[in-house]
Amino acid sequence: MPVFKAHLPASRFSSEQKRALADALNQSLVQGLGIPEGDRFIILSEHGPDELFLDPTFMDMQRDPANAMIITVLVGAHRPVEEKRELVAAINRLVVAAVDISPDDIFIAIIPVPNENFSFGKGELQLANSTPRW
Repeated sequence: MPVFKAHLPASRFSSEQKRALADALNQSLVQGLGIPEGDRFIILSEHGPDELFLDPTFMDMQRDPANAMIITVLVGAHRPVEEKRELVAAINRLVVAAVDISPDDIFIAIIPVPNENFSFGKGELQLANSTPRW
């Protein structure tokens, strides 16, 4: 059910690295939240230097503008803060390993969404009357 959108510096990552990044994001859900591997909804968008702005030192980080990315993830609003901590730690660890960037280069925003606002297809709200097993 989570949906990722990663905003990347244009032309920085190869097709193989983008696949590895998508795989890392998916695995962060499996490891951080216990979500099934098939729950995979990921968008990667590339942005030029005049379209992606991350302050290089805000919050005592040392971001490399050539590598820095913004990752947003829509998750069920029922998730407690400890699970969110586990998720961002897994995202950071797995993305760093997948594309060889600094942990400082990854900005993550978790956006809670009520479960009844997700449709997996068929024009239905599959979770409107239930909570996911995971």
